[in-house]
Amino acid sequence: MSEARSRLLSTASRLFYSEGLHSVGIDRIVAEANVTRATLYRHFPSKDDLVVAYLTGADGQIRAQAEQARTSGQSPADVVRAVAGSIADNIRSDGFRGCAFLNAAAEYPSTSHPVHQAVLNHRQWFLDTVTELLGDTGETAPEPAARHFVMLRDGAMAAGCLSDPEPICETFLLGVDGILKHRDAPVAEQAAV
Repeated sequence: MSEARSRLLSTASRLFYSEGLHSVGIDRIVAEANVTRATLYRHFPSKDDLVVAYLTGADGQIRAQAEQARTSGQSPADVVRAVAGSIADNIRSDGFRGCAFLNAAAEYPSTSHPVHQAVLNHRQWFLDTVTELLGDTGETAPEPAARHFVMLRDGAMAAGCLSDPEPICETFLLGVDGILKHRDAPVAEQAAV
């Protein structure tokens, strides 16, 4: 990656996440990245391409966190907890403004738009990954458990930027523990719940 492309993507990513995708114009990105418009369009033919690159970078960071948890040598249940812990750490971080992907979907609601497609691709990968991780724990119905995990995550990401993130993260992590404990409950007890 060239230095100019890296600077453009870094600047755009910071601005897009902190201020929104539609509210940040190309002129501002060019000025703050200290490049020309021609340089921007040489690397990103349109603003949509720049937004997709931003989301691709965010996706890569989340994939790296999941892979780090997966290769940590922990038990399968602790790998699931580590993935949840990285989400909670993100929510607690300075400047947290919600999920980049949920925010992007809100600004680009058309499912055929390339930005929305990048969101859907990330979310499908995340659901598939959590399904696999829960399957590794011995969960006999990993798909609904994974959907539950993703819904908890979505709620925590939305609520975490609206109020004190600490109780949000605590509730999210307790919910993930509940998913893991539910797996171990006898079938008759699960039916009663």
